[in-house]
Amino acid sequence: MKKIITLTCISLFLFSCSDDDDYIPIGSGLDKELTTILTTVSEDKTLSYFILPESDDYLNIPQDPLNVITKEKVELGKLLLHETALGRKPKMTEMTATYSCASCHQAAAGFSSALRQGIGECGVGFGINGNGRIINQGVPIDSVDIQPIRSPTLLNVAYQDVMLWNGQFGATGTNQGTEANWGQIPENFLGFQGVEVQAIKGQGVHRLLVDEDFVITFGYKEMFDQAFTDIVEKQRYTTKNAGLAIAAYERTLLANKSPWQQWLKGDRNAMTTVEKKGAITFFSKGKCYECHTGPALSDKGFYAFGMGDFDNSNKAVVVANSGFENIKKGRGGFTKNTNDDYKFKTPTLYNLLDNGFYGHGGTFTSVRDVIAYKNKGIPQSTEATVENFASQFGTIDLTDDEINNLTAFIENSLRDSNLTRYVPETLKSGQCFPTNDIQSQIDLGCN
Repeated sequence: MKKIITLTCISLFLFSCSDDDDYIPIGSGLDKELTTILTTVSEDKTLSYFILPESDDYLNIPQDPLNVITKEKVELGKLLLHETALGRKPKMTEMTATYSCASCHQAAAGFSSALRQGIGECGVGFGINGNGRIINQGVPIDSVDIQPIRSPTLLNVAYQDVMLWNGQFGATGTNQGTEANWGQIPENFLGFQGVEVQAIKGQGVHRLLVDEDFVITFGYKEMFDQAFTDIVEKQRYTTKNAGLAIAAYERTLLANKSPWQQWLKGDRNAMTTVEKKGAITFFSKGKCYECHTGPALSDKGFYAFGMGDFDNSNKAVVVANSGFENIKKGRGGFTKNTNDDYKFKTPTLYNLLDNGFYGHGGTFTSVRDVIAYKNKGIPQSTEATVENFASQFGTIDLTDDEINNLTAFIENSLRDSNLTRYVPETLKSGQCFPTNDIQSQIDLGCN
C-alpha cells in the first residue's frame, strides 16, 4: 500500500512522500521558480529573509535598545494609541476627547487613514473604515488637525529606523550625520529610533496629553507602574513614557498572517497561480525587490518617482504656514541636500488594499495605477528633479498581463485580513474609539 501512495505522489510531482501523513508540500513549477528567485535575491539566500516574526516573539522583532519591548508596554501602548480620552489639548474646547492616534491609523484601513488626508481634531464622523471622516465646517480651518501629507501605515514599522515620509524622526542609523537639522525635532536628541521619536513627538503635534491627572482619572496608573518599574513613580506618568509604550506596541503590528507570509512558511496553496506569477515578476523583471525587500518589503532608502502632492482642493487642503514647500521636497526638505530633493521613504506594501490612496500625496486610487505609472515613467510633478528620479522609473517595460499579475500579488497576497487582533475591545475610559465625536459614535455604534 505504501508503494502505491509513493508512486501516486511521484506521478503528481506535488508532494514529497513518507511513510506517514506528515509530508511537506513541494508545490508547482511556479513555486519552484519563485523559490529559486527568492534565494537568489535575498541577502542570506533563504526564504526566511522575507518572513515576519510572530507578534509576541519580542526577541526577533527589531527594537530600540533604549526601549526594550515588554508585554506590559505593549498592552499599555495598545490602549493608549486608541484612547480618545488622550485628546486633552484641543484648540477647540468642544473637541476634547474626540480623537486619538488611531484616528489616522486605524486597523480597518490597514493602520493608515482611509482618507487621502488624515483628520484628527475637528474631524466629524468615521464611516466604515475611517473613509467617512470629514472636516468640521463650523470651525476655522487652522484649528483642524489635518495631515499635510498622506498618513503612512503603522504596519511593520519595526523594520524602519526613521519615521515619516522624509525620515526626519529618529536619532540613529539613517539619520546619523543629520543633527544640524534637528532644530524643530528636539525629541531626536533623546537618542531613540524613529518609531519612539514619532510616538513621543506625535502627542504634542496632535494635541494629545498624558500626565499624572490623565493616568489617575482614567485608570491607567497600574498599567504604567507595571510597564515602567525601573522608573521612579513620580516620573512614570509622562508623554515620554506613553510614547515608549505606544512605540513598543507599534513594533508588534506585523502583517504576519498574509497569504505571502503563509506561502513563505510552507503553505504552497496560500497564493493563487496569478499571485505567484505576480510574485515572480515582483522579484525579477519588475525590479520591485530592489527597494521593497526584507520581511517588511521595505528598505531604508528614499527614492524619487515624481508623484504628485496635495493640490489645495476640496479633496486635499493645504493649510497656510504648514511648511508645505519643504514637505514637497521629501528627504531633501529635511536634509537640505539637493540630491535628496523629491525623494520619499520606501513604504511597506502590506495591506495597501485597505487604504485606497497611494503615493505621498495620495494622487493614486488603485494599486494597478501606481504600477502602470512607474512602468510608463511620465512624472505627475512638474517640480520634481528629473536627475534624482529612481533608476527603475519608466525602465521596466512590463506587459499588461505582468502588471495585472503584480497587482494581484500586492493586493491579495500581501493583505493580512485579521488586523482586528491588534485592536482592544474596550478602553480604560470606556469611550468610543478611534474617534469619539457625536457622528463617530453613531457610525461606530457607540451611542
